[in-house]
Amino acid sequence: MVANHHEKYGGGGYPGNVSGDRIPITARIFAIADVFDALTSVRPYKKSFTFVKSMEILEEGRGTHFDPKILDVFTTVARDLYDQYAGHDGNNLRQDLAAVVEKYFYAGMEPLSYGGSS
Repeated sequence: MVANHHEKYGGGGYPGNVSGDRIPITARIFAIADVFDALTSVRPYKKSFTFVKSMEILEEGRGTHFDPKILDVFTTVARDLYDQYAGHDGNNLRQDLAAVVEKYFYAGMEPLSYGGSS
């Protein structure tokens, strides 16, 4: 995931210059989250962008930098999560993260079973 999150959905990224579905889905997800975090965070070299401006920048990369389908899903949860966690002081983040993962990724899913011996 980390090695491939600089690949671009439309090609031209690095390190392997792969595109589209050849980029692991975890890297395509991480690419959006990483850029969003960079845009909305204060850095030594820049002020944070607003939520709206950050989403506009992500939209400019739709299909070229970012997977459109994953960006669609991100768009449905981004505002709520941003409003809840932007500027969060870090207290209880582990508990909050577990609740978010449960809500968006595991709700209604049966536990995975791989069978065979362990």
